Amino acid sequence: MAALLIAVVGLGVVAVPTLDLHLGMPDDSTAAPDTTQRKAYDLLSAGFGKGFNGPLIVAVDAPAGTVQTAADQVAGQIRGLDNVDAVTEPVLNQAGDTAILTVIPTSGPSDTATEDLVRAIRQQDGTAAGAAIGVTGLTAINIDMSAKLGAALIPYLAIVVGLAFILLMLVFRSLLVPVKATLGFLLSVAATFGAVVAVFQWGWLADVLGVDQVGPIISFLPVVLIGIVFGLAMDYQVFLVTRMREEYVHGTPPREAVVAGFGHGARVVTAAAIIMISVFSGFILAPDAIIKSVGFALGIAVLFDALIVRMTIVPAVMTLLGKTAWWLPRWLDKLLPNVDVEGEKLRHQLDDAPESSPVRAAEHASA
Repeated sequence: MAALLIAVVGLGVVAVPTLDLHLGMPDDSTAAPDTTQRKAYDLLSAGFGKGFNGPLIVAVDAPAGTVQTAADQVAGQIRGLDNVDAVTEPVLNQAGDTAILTVIPTSGPSDTATEDLVRAIRQQDGTAAGAAIGVTGLTAINIDMSAKLGAALIPYLAIVVGLAFILLMLVFRSLLVPVKATLGFLLSVAATFGAVVAVFQWGWLADVLGVDQVGPIISFLPVVLIGIVFGLAMDYQVFLVTRMREEYVHGTPPREAVVAGFGHGARVVTAAAIIMISVFSGFILAPDAIIKSVGFALGIAVLFDALIVRMTIVPAVMTLLGKTAWWLPRWLDKLLPNVDVEGEKLRHQLDDAPESSPVRAAEHASA
């Protein structure tokens, strides 16, 4: 019980920074200080302000003959917004129904204030003489991509975890074992996000890991992290608990089944986890901040899931649950197909087979 509480509380504390997770696409501010793109970014920021590195392109669409008036009105409205450094004069197309103007924010491309400005400009749509307003440019595109990936994260996680829950329920013929497996995975992922936020967004231990510039977490990292780590976590889970299930089905008491299954699988899982941690940690030495963050996230995720969740939480919970861990409602037991991973049905068939049957003869011949 003590080991379980320490592990759960520890991962929970590490997961707290996840509440401040800010996703974004990379810009030149996150490049290594000695690269040309970073030097150019710093020179432009020093000479013209951070927002000069991420201008916003605003398109104003209005009926021909009214677009100039509408564009001037939109430009005036944008100048009155917060975090606006400059707004250029509108440039009209040849048809006279569309105007483009450039907005220079005060904040940098990856700052939260720039995202707020993009939303504020889009809220002006339809307020200027019925004109339609659109915001584009690399900075706005990156903000939209981050928002899309962030919105897809919960459905993606629900589908992955839900399908895995069903498969684990089929394999282990239990409700509590899949629940424990999925909750353990979610806990390790939350702790991983917390560690990533603390290092690459807040700057904790940044000097130790060689992180030169903190900022938003790359938008695709959560999707990649969940996909890879979930596969590894379920491998470790199935490898450990399958042996426990085999021992229990073959008559071993629940506590002894956990000890036997853990004893057979712990060293293999630990060795596999150490290999994966070593491989992923090698990417932390890369000068690029994106590669560094991906390597750190994958390495720490395997550390949390394999060595804390699977090596500590899983056997502790299985021991505490005892026989209850393998409970499955009768109606659900009848409804689910019996995969029989342990081969228990085959063993009963061999035991019940007559001595003269081909099955029993083959058994004696092999003996």
